[in-house]
Amino acid sequence: MKIFCIGRNYAAHAKELNNDIPDEPLVFCKPHSAVLKNGKPFFHPDFSNNVHHEVELVLRICRNGKHIEERFAHKYYDRITVGLDLTARDIQDRLKAKGHPWEIAKGFDGSAPLGDFISLDEIDDVNNIEFSLVRNGEIAQQGNTKDLLFNFDKLISYISKYFILHQGDYIFTGTPKGVSKLNIGDRLEAFIGDKKLLQTKVL
Repeated sequence: MKIFCIGRNYAAHAKELNNDIPDEPLVFCKPHSAVLKNGKPFFHPDFSNNVHHEVELVLRICRNGKHIEERFAHKYYDRITVGLDLTARDIQDRLKAKGHPWEIAKGFDGSAPLGDFISLDEIDDVNNIEFSLVRNGEIAQQGNTKDLLFNFDKLISYISKYFILHQGDYIFTGTPKGVSKLNIGDRLEAFIGDKKLLQTKVL
């Protein structure tokens, strides 16, 4: 099982971090050990003082494919949820400044809390999905897929040019603006519409 993640896929988020808006998908990966399921708590790592939350919609690949044409891409995912791409921003900034890869800032253990998947049959329009993150009872992030720079089909087609997609792979599709530092004791809940699919606590 592979975990693909897309950076800077919402223009407002790229701008809030003073990053350029990409002209093609920015792809990175997380290891399987990053996944955190079933509402298990996230243990804040001692190597970072600035772990940020990034709520994202996550696709589950339902069939194997390579060099998938965009017009057929919708046939390769069947379920969706919300996830958190937790990022050690202090480490990421340090590594980026040196021109080094920043996987350790994104792929550390537990850095990908994942919600319960629902069928795409429950989604009226994949290009108009509202999702949100609630932190300690208050909305922290809100997004809608209509604002994606690269929609789901474009992402699948692009990724499949470089990697074989296998059934069970995940694609984290990017975060909207509003990312911020997590604190010990934070309670996090993530939603598609009004359906809560993810919850975790920072310990």
